[in-house]
Order: sequence, then C-alpha cells, then structure tokens
Amino acid sequence: MALWTRWLITLAAMLIASVVAGYLWNWMFNADIPSYLSGLVGGAAAVPVWELLKRMDGTPAS
Repeated sequence: MALWTRWLITLAAMLIASVVAGYLWNWMFNADIPSYLSGLVGGAAAVPVWELLKRMDGTPAS
C-alpha cells in the first residue's frame, strides 16, 4: 500500500473519530466539545489505524 494511501485513510479515521466524538459530546453534555479534546480523540484514533495499515502492508512494526 502506498504511503499516500495510508496517510489518506489515517486522515479520514482522524476526522471521523473527531466528528463522532463531537456528536457524542453534544448529545451527552448539550455543549460543543473543546477543540483540544477533539484533537486528542482524533490523534488517539490515528495511531492504531496507522499501525494496522502498516501490518496489512507487511511492513514490520518497530
């Protein structure tokens, strides 16, 4: 899998995780999610997605 493909999939996962977290936060607290918390959720989602894509490609995780 090309690097740009992994990057694009990881970016999409980050955005989806941030949007879902925003909707859940709004549903639970009836307020907007703080931007730093949304970024934290997106970043935390990106790491496992990137590692999964590396393993699917056959690149050893190091």
